[in-house]
Amino acid sequence: MATSESDIIDVESIRADFPILEREFGGEQLVYLDNAATTQTPEPVIETIADYYRHTNANIHRGLHQLSQEASVAYEEAHDRLAEFIGASGGRKEMIFTRNTTESENLIAYSWGLEELGPGDEIVTTEMEHHSSLVTWQQIAKRTGADIRYIRVTEDGQLDMDHAAELITDDTELVSVVHVSNTLGTINPVRELADLAHDHDAYIFVDGAQAVPTMPVDVEAIDADFYAFSGHKMAGPTGIGGLYGKQHLLEEMEPFLYGGEMIRRVTYEDATWNELPWKYEAGTPAICQGIALAEAADYLDDIGLEAIERHENELAQYTLERFAEFDDIHVLGPGKGEQRGGLVAFEVEDVHAHDLSEILNDYAVAIRAGHHCTQPLHEKLGITATARASFYVYNTKAEIDVMVEALDDARQLFA
Repeated sequence: MATSESDIIDVESIRADFPILEREFGGEQLVYLDNAATTQTPEPVIETIADYYRHTNANIHRGLHQLSQEASVAYEEAHDRLAEFIGASGGRKEMIFTRNTTESENLIAYSWGLEELGPGDEIVTTEMEHHSSLVTWQQIAKRTGADIRYIRVTEDGQLDMDHAAELITDDTELVSVVHVSNTLGTINPVRELADLAHDHDAYIFVDGAQAVPTMPVDVEAIDADFYAFSGHKMAGPTGIGGLYGKQHLLEEMEPFLYGGEMIRRVTYEDATWNELPWKYEAGTPAICQGIALAEAADYLDDIGLEAIERHENELAQYTLERFAEFDDIHVLGPGKGEQRGGLVAFEVEDVHAHDLSEILNDYAVAIRAGHHCTQPLHEKLGITATARASFYVYNTKAEIDVMVEALDDARQLFA
């Protein structure tokens, strides 16, 4: 594994940390290119999970015995570690553990949106949003009478920032934007959008599901009010994610869920809430997953997020270069030479994306097919579905070559 962000990543050494990459299907070596959906899990994270259940398994904050104390400390420190990982200086008071980015969106929608939004208020989001954001704010707008507006996506897959400046006004209460598009690969100017929002006394929520795993993120440099990410997209376990919020906002908001752990005192008449972040973590949380997510953060930091970003962009650029060999493969998002996230969504003329995915599966190549939870964006582009290859720190150019060979066979099959 590379030990410095200035080093070239030692991919072969890293691949040895991921046992699933040794799998074969029909005699073919697995080529896993569906990382935007879920990344694979390295041995240190797997071992952290196993070690927890072998040696530390207990409920937190509810026992004075040794196991509970150890679990509580590890879970609390995991919050601090993830806050540090994304540049939040407030530690655990600004880092809530949720199940995933979708739950984080819903927490803000219900705890803040339902309380603060009303007729005449506006929510500004974008045409490239994932359903977890688009559907959530769409439904909150319906419930509250607020209006929802969408920043246009240009033909080259970028946000129309002139249009953004027109839409974000003094009536805007929230701007919700994806940091890196899971379909276009576009890296959005989130700091510029944050400045626009704050100039009009609005808040900004950033969906960092595709950004936190693959590039350095500093929520304070972005000046995000809320920022969300998912563990299973950053070499961590499923069922755990993070929500950053500025401390004063989290203190002012009401809880999303009620029950045990999130309370300070309960009577038959009323209840008061626990301190941050436990105020938003009702019931027994995903203790092991939270601890393992901190291990995943350590693993990625050991490699170096800047190095990971460079590696993914290099793979994306190589994919664009290979696809340019075929005049019937059309790519969504920024073109060759432009900075993009580590994914490429594309269509092949006269071949449905689902057929492509099934044929590539015969070669043990795992890609995504469908609308990638961006159905309105696909409809805007006049496309029913696309195929998507997405990369991570363990992928290689040789694997992209295998994918391209399989795609060529699929093209000829349907010719």
